[in-house]
Amino acid sequence: MRLIAIDFEASCLPRHGRSYPIEIGISEDGDTSRSWLIRPHPHWSGWTWTKEAERIHGLSQARVWCDGLPVGQVAAELAEALDGAALIADSPIDGYWLETLFEAAARPCPIPFRPLREILDELGLASDTILAAQARVDARPFGKHRAGEDARWLAALLWELGASPAPDRPLFAWSNDQVRREMNEAA
Repeated sequence: MRLIAIDFEASCLPRHGRSYPIEIGISEDGDTSRSWLIRPHPHWSGWTWTKEAERIHGLSQARVWCDGLPVGQVAAELAEALDGAALIADSPIDGYWLETLFEAAARPCPIPFRPLREILDELGLASDTILAAQARVDARPFGKHRAGEDARWLAALLWELGASPAPDRPLFAWSNDQVRREMNEAA
């Protein structure tokens, strides 16, 4: 089964209140990623937004409302892009945000979700092997606290650990150069 790394940015961390997803990113190979800004769903009205979260991910409420896509569109495009894959996240909270997204889109989540800890347990790797792989990935020039970049980091870690098989088809229909160009234009 194909493993796709996923990451979310959110309105806040759950310890600060009821949070909702504002950006989702996916990556299969650590070189490319795709991300979607998510326009807040009316169901999330009154849920918490914190300035702390905004400082971390750098996304304002105004930008999310202006540039975000409707939850139904994001859920449909995500389901199409990930057909036949399993999602891996470095935190179980990403599973909560995935469910929150699909619930708001009024559709069941069709994509299996697994936390990274499960994969690491299955691999049975020594902690020094995992830490060495993490150090190699950390040395690469990934951005931080944006969903696409964080998903790229996790996908690269999965590759370093040998957890992710070579893809049998590209996750994205566009070239790496186009993705990098679009990312630079968005920054």
